Amino acid sequence: MADQLPAVIAKIERVLAMKPECFITHPSELRIIAELSNEDLRKIAHEHGWRVVRRLGGRQVEFYNDASVSFRPL
Repeated sequence: MADQLPAVIAKIERVLAMKPECFITHPSELRIIAELSNEDLRKIAHEHGWRVVRRLGGRQVEFYNDASVSFRPL
């Protein structure tokens, strides 16, 4: 399933380009994300300028654009 991770990342990028949040709720996408450790998931999110929240029960993972990562003072 690691070969499907780039497709999930691309979907998150597309959604976050239009909306401030992206909710991953589809079981096949959740399985791909569930295989990642918390550290790996946070690393991927940080590399893309996102914040990630795993909800209790594992039925939803939320991604947000992280303003603290993309903010660059003048």
